[in-house]
Amino acid sequence: MRLEVDRERCVGAGMCVLTAPEVFAQDEEDGRVRLLDRDPAEIGDAVQLCPAAAITANA
Repeated sequence: MRLEVDRERCVGAGMCVLTAPEVFAQDEEDGRVRLLDRDPAEIGDAVQLCPAAAITANA
């Protein structure tokens, strides 16, 4: 699975970090998502839980 994040769309809610902290982090300056792993084995419900739909996953 290949992940992409749209930092401009991100609202900094942090649901992705709570769901998959090994894959996502929040930027300390602006609170927006930072992608730590583009090809993770598992991301749980992070894509579905993102309130801004800033995360996309492609097979």
